[in-house]
Amino acid sequence: MINLPKFFKDNDSDSQELLIPLIPLRDIVVFPHMVAPLFVGRSKSVKALSDAMNNDKRVFLATQKKAGIDNPTEKDISQIGTIAKILQLLRLPDGTVKALIEGKSRASIVRFIRNPDFLQVVLKPIAESEILPAEGEALSRAIHDSFDEYAKANKNISKDLVKTVSAISDPSKLADTVAAHFSFKIDDKQRLLETVVMEDRLSLLLSLIKMEIDIFKMDQRIKNRVKKQMEKTQKNYYLNEQMRAIKKEIGTEDENRNELNDLEKRIKRKRMSKEAAAKIRQEFKKLKMMTPMSAEATVVRGYIDWLISLPWFEKSKFRKDIEEADKILEEDHYGLEKPKERILEYLAVQSLVNKIRGPILCFVGPPGVGKTSLAKSVARATGRKFIRLSLGGVRDEAEIRGHRRTYIGAMPGKIIQSLKKVGVNNPVFCLDEVDKMSMDFRGDPSAALLEVLDPEQNYSFNDHYLDIDYDLSDILFITTANTLPEIPLPLQDRMEIIRLPGYAEYEKYYIARDFLLSKQIEMNGLKDKNVHFSKEAVLTIIRRYTRESGVRNLEREISSICRKIARKVIKDKESNGFKVTAKSVQKYLGPPRFKELQIEENDQVGIVTGLAWTQVGGELLCIETLIMPGKGKLATTGRLGDVMKESAQAAVSYVRSRAERLDIDRKFYRKFDIHIHIPEGAIPKDGPSAGIAMCTSLVSALLKRPVYHDIAMTGEITLRGRVLPIGGIKEKILAAHRGGVKKILIPKENEKDLKDIPPTVLKEVEIVLVENMDEVLPHSLILNEGDILFKENDMPFDIMKKEIDPEQRSALI
Repeated sequence: MINLPKFFKDNDSDSQELLIPLIPLRDIVVFPHMVAPLFVGRSKSVKALSDAMNNDKRVFLATQKKAGIDNPTEKDISQIGTIAKILQLLRLPDGTVKALIEGKSRASIVRFIRNPDFLQVVLKPIAESEILPAEGEALSRAIHDSFDEYAKANKNISKDLVKTVSAISDPSKLADTVAAHFSFKIDDKQRLLETVVMEDRLSLLLSLIKMEIDIFKMDQRIKNRVKKQMEKTQKNYYLNEQMRAIKKEIGTEDENRNELNDLEKRIKRKRMSKEAAAKIRQEFKKLKMMTPMSAEATVVRGYIDWLISLPWFEKSKFRKDIEEADKILEEDHYGLEKPKERILEYLAVQSLVNKIRGPILCFVGPPGVGKTSLAKSVARATGRKFIRLSLGGVRDEAEIRGHRRTYIGAMPGKIIQSLKKVGVNNPVFCLDEVDKMSMDFRGDPSAALLEVLDPEQNYSFNDHYLDIDYDLSDILFITTANTLPEIPLPLQDRMEIIRLPGYAEYEKYYIARDFLLSKQIEMNGLKDKNVHFSKEAVLTIIRRYTRESGVRNLEREISSICRKIARKVIKDKESNGFKVTAKSVQKYLGPPRFKELQIEENDQVGIVTGLAWTQVGGELLCIETLIMPGKGKLATTGRLGDVMKESAQAAVSYVRSRAERLDIDRKFYRKFDIHIHIPEGAIPKDGPSAGIAMCTSLVSALLKRPVYHDIAMTGEITLRGRVLPIGGIKEKILAAHRGGVKKILIPKENEKDLKDIPPTVLKEVEIVLVENMDEVLPHSLILNEGDILFKENDMPFDIMKKEIDPEQRSALI
């Protein structure tokens, strides 16, 4: 090591400045104590070397900030660099110069000197900082250990270099020597050069060495993994070749050849489309050229098996006897006239035409009304096979269309898999719970169904795995759903919607009598035990233990009674017969869960029975209004939606406009607070159909006149009192009938929906068609003898013709 106090032997001043030629470096940082060859080609740099050789052979080496700049300026050169001495200079034939230099010490640029021939700078030497002996020793040892660890992992580090480094005790020289032998980034090397504080320089170097060791080890792991994989592939190839040779010697190679021959015979016997036949011949040709044990051969063989096993032209024999089909449908289901009629129409057309596209039907209705079982009955009535695919929770498009063969473990979609399973290409295909699909980053399965359920497209359905067209047009697709809004509109447009409403009480009784009782008695082993359910017992179960649109819970309760009877048979050894009556139902099922009538037992002020539609059918809705002294605040509670709140506001505005005619204090909206509440507050409620019920409840509370408890109503109200049509009429009327309602008020424009109501319900319930609130109130409110609900004079439009004061005008508006 050259010991030059403060850089010069003859000067001890820290502020000594030196004038030295500058050589800008590209992609290299020269440290003190570092010997390195430089290839210099730029003319200014060559002249700078020549000038240095003519003087004291010293040059200043500073790294460019951007290596791509050919003529760097002051801002393109790092501020701190290394003063170096030229040890050897060699001029090459191409005009470039090779210089061997040795770094001496750090220095920083004070200023640039203008020189047209080469770059020249005034420098200020940087003195090495002191470090505590203990701290310097600790950091030096850590660097020695890390360098030894790196040298053991990296075989390119020579043993001589390891010995040289281990012999260095001076922390400054150690840091510069070790840094020069690592392939750090240029920015990191420049940071090391510019770090003057010895403690910081050693710490930075140690962290960079640790990072370099981690990177080197990771690189080695990757290389070893790739090497092992290559060795494994070569080993497998070598072993496969050996196995082939061994099989040839002992004669077992013929087994694979025989298997291929059998596969070829199956391909020739299989009848399929032209596209599929061409594809399978191509794949079979590839298979014969492959090694039997290779992964690719397994994929190709699986693909060929799928093509062979699909029912391209296999069909079920079609039943065209309409009377027989009608008889089967009636045997399996009670009611459901519309879907039965549609199926019989399809059979009639099929009898007249050899080929028609299979219809796409969508059964929509509450749970338990028999949508899926009706699809099974359609298959039995038409003589076709039945296959069901549940779409509930499906969120991957590949579930419908399959995966491409490039993926490991790829398979066709559920449509193609189901057809392989059923073995014919004209089954009744039930897509259950089509409204329960969802979507995520893997795609939208409902979009994939657009092609499947479109009669204009499904003759050429393309599964991603098969990658050839498959004809789905002979399939009778039936989808089921609980609600329509959950099904995307483009998908709705491709299907024929058939609604299956909830059952009336009498329909449930007949279903239980004709289907459920015999089924559950047989399932619970009581067929020969003489078990009998009376009519009153079944009606008690329907009224007091279930509250649903379908019959699923009814069947569950019947099953529960049968299980208890079965236990009694085993325990008491009784077999004399069991009769379930209305009284004994409570013994089997416990206390009744519901009141027999849901409506109020007495006529009350401010309480009106409304009607609501839900996903499981119709429901009765109790609407309560309370009038209290206050400042005219309107409160609505019961988790009401925005539309329902607006209906309440419209009802209040209507009553204000009719206040004088109804003999109500015209300033009621200033003197009283109004609170409208709909019980069962945990259940969200919304929609406009409770408008006339809210208005009736409000008028009843203001007039203190009770409302008939056995009357229910539904309809949207406008500010002028008109009653607008609403939906779900059938479900609402059936719910009112179940709840014991005797009179129902519905909008006049919903008269067309009454044709869907069972005649037995219409006989027991009086339906009143209304167009205006003026017609609703006389039917609803209980008046004393001699009371007149509406005054003959002072109609709102007559009042508007008179001169009225502003306060009265605001009450009307």
